[in-house]
Amino acid sequence: MTEQMSTSTRDRLTTATAELMRAQGYSATSVKQITVAARAPMGSLYHHFPEGKPQLAAAALRTSGAAYIQLLPLLMDPYDDLRDAVPAAFDAAAEQIEQTGWINMCPVGTVAGEVADSEPGLREVAAEVIAFWIDEGTDYLTSRGLATVDARELILAILSALEGAFVLSRTLRSAEPLHAAGRAMAARVEAMVAVR
Repeated sequence: MTEQMSTSTRDRLTTATAELMRAQGYSATSVKQITVAARAPMGSLYHHFPEGKPQLAAAALRTSGAAYIQLLPLLMDPYDDLRDAVPAAFDAAAEQIEQTGWINMCPVGTVAGEVADSEPGLREVAAEVIAFWIDEGTDYLTSRGLATVDARELILAILSALEGAFVLSRTLRSAEPLHAAGRAMAARVEAMVAVR
């Protein structure tokens, strides 16, 4: 029973941290906010994460990063043709960011830009997560018929376009950047498919 409660508290802390960082970044997220959102006493945060907020933030980035890459097949598998799948994924992201009140889709991108120079340990964790996304995305696109070199290039372009479009959409309060990025990526897929 204690082990189950312990795991539940740890999970609540990492989930609350990921959601708070997604909405407001790392620096603006306090340990008090985290414990309140997780419905956990302050002592449990330091029990599970003795190094405090940086260790908890690293765990939240890794956990959410692993979950977010699962969206790739979830959003794209319904489409047989990558030329349809890629813009559909961007359209889904546009709908989601608009429905959530322009909160960034992923805490990894939010935190990565914020802490690149100020928190080297978290920058390394964000880089680890992004490298994982690149590897997983390359494997996924290879399974969809692209050559490994093309798959890697495309996932890098997709991630770059997506993260940049999130910043623009959030700033402009408009889904237009995500739709435009999706069309641009669809054109890139079209060019890749045409060469094969």
